[in-house]
Amino acid sequence: MGLRFPSQPWTDAFCQALNASDAYASAAKTWEGDFVFIVDQGSGVYVDLWHGKCRAAEYLPDPTTKVPEFKITASMDKWKQVINGKLDPIQGLVTRQLKLDGNLVKIMKNVKAAQELVRCATQIDTDFD
Repeated sequence: MGLRFPSQPWTDAFCQALNASDAYASAAKTWEGDFVFIVDQGSGVYVDLWHGKCRAAEYLPDPTTKVPEFKITASMDKWKQVINGKLDPIQGLVTRQLKLDGNLVKIMKNVKAAQELVRCATQIDTDFD
């Protein structure tokens, strides 16, 4: 049985996967910024990412409690597609399947880091409500 997305156990596993990934560390070595990944009108996952490492991660029953550099909001169905590797996050942002509140140019300059971040998420045995 997998970890429910979103939840604190899933968030902890995501942070651990990021910190264990040499590919993410290399791709994101210059990245500085935090995210909240929000399920439409619901909870979210906060991650503080710094130079290829996850410095902090927290499940947010109320995602408005954090003011990150980036907020990405999507339906549970879209998050499922991203986490299962069926929707590229950059394509999702550009086609507005994922709604971004933040600087898209900064993300576009770090495409490989975004791809490796999602690759780490795909490694988690995830259950969706």
